[in-house]
Amino acid sequence: MFREIFVHHYSSLDFRAKIFALIIAANEKPKLNNFILVKTLATKIYPNDPDRANMLLLTTKELIDKINTKKISVDTLIQSIANNVKLVPRYAKKIDIETLSGFLDLAENEDTYYYQKNILEFLENLKTETLKEK
Repeated sequence: MFREIFVHHYSSLDFRAKIFALIIAANEKPKLNNFILVKTLATKIYPNDPDRANMLLLTTKELIDKINTKKISVDTLIQSIANNVKLVPRYAKKIDIETLSGFLDLAENEDTYYYQKNILEFLENLKTETLKEK
C-alpha cells in the first residue's frame, strides 16, 4: 500500500513486475542471471529513472519470494495479469514477447524452457486479443 501512495504510476510498474515474475517463476530456483536480466531490462524501460528501475527489480523479487513461500501461486499471478489487462487494456502494450524471450536462454532444464514458452504464448495471446478488441 505504501508504494501505491508514494510511487508514481505504481500499478504500471507492478504489472511489469508480475510479467517478469511469472516468467522467472517457471524456474524452481531462479538463478542470479534472471535478476540481472530484469535489472538490465528495467534500466532500458526507465532509462532516466534508476530509482524506478530498482523498484521494478525489487517488486519482481518480492513476487518471486511470495511464489516460493507459497503466499501466492503462479495461477493467482496469471489471473492477476489477465485481470489487469482487462481493467487497463493499454497494459497489453507493455507485454514485449521479444524481450521476455531472453529468459528462455536462462531456463535451467528442458521442462522449464517449455513451461516458459507456454507462458510466453499465453502472454502473446492475451496481448493480441486485448489489442484486437480496441
